[in-house]
Amino acid sequence: MFCCLIRSASSAAISRTAIQPDSWERNYDPFVLNADPSDPNFHVPDMPPPDYIAALRVDRRRDWRNLIDQSVSYFESNQDARLMDSTFNEAYTLMTSYKARAAFELSQEPEDVRKKYGMNRFGQGCLLARRLVENGVRFVTVNMFETVFNEITWDIHGSAPFSPIGCMGSLVGPMFDNAFSSLIEDLDQRGLLGNTLVVATGEFGRTPRINPAGGRDHWPQCWTIVFAGGGIKGGQVVGASDSIAAAPQDRPVQPAHVAATVYHALGIPIDLILHTPEGRQVRLVDHGFDPIVELFS
Repeated sequence: MFCCLIRSASSAAISRTAIQPDSWERNYDPFVLNADPSDPNFHVPDMPPPDYIAALRVDRRRDWRNLIDQSVSYFESNQDARLMDSTFNEAYTLMTSYKARAAFELSQEPEDVRKKYGMNRFGQGCLLARRLVENGVRFVTVNMFETVFNEITWDIHGSAPFSPIGCMGSLVGPMFDNAFSSLIEDLDQRGLLGNTLVVATGEFGRTPRINPAGGRDHWPQCWTIVFAGGGIKGGQVVGASDSIAAAPQDRPVQPAHVAATVYHALGIPIDLILHTPEGRQVRLVDHGFDPIVELFS
């Protein structure tokens, strides 16, 4: 289960034009935060320089590197090398930016706000996501759990190392409800919800019948996604399952419809043509898969 926040650009939509292979560069790789924001000693790994390296030494190392770069013609002609150079400069900017570091400082939030989200990894992750969006980050993903083994999660197969089914109502469900509802409320109160699309989803549902271990297993035939913000009209349900949630009964959608909906909310034409590094043309969303238009009306 994860929650994804996508901050749209200004109102201008992206035109229907082909995206060239250069756009596949690693410039768009995510900054992965492998840390628990609910930990009292939480800090962002690798953002601040190590304690044993003074700021002066960090600047000096950067200057040395620039000096070396200027003397090596390879960096002027090789695309991968230029990308590495760009990545270094972005990393240095992140390390030295007060605004970037301040965005991760959850201690700046009032204690009652932190508790409203929930003092757990997912709750504080959603709060951190709101702070990042406030500071201009365009795409944030919050994973609810990092592993499904030997800890309480959505993976309720009923037997070790997975979770018992009872934890859904007693722990996991309330954990999600508190964090997600607080995030939506916060974004709305701060005027950010209108141009921030929030999507909460997993990759499958759960078997409609209890297994012999007293749990529920993986079930890709039917599950639910939550949308909010980004032009979505709230307070509605689109489609329905049968009486035991085994299969869609009314208005079924597929993952490609979800992708089309996200692009539509961001003003990106779903018939946009991409080019792979090999030059092959790929349509952004396959033919026959349209946005879930009910969500916007």
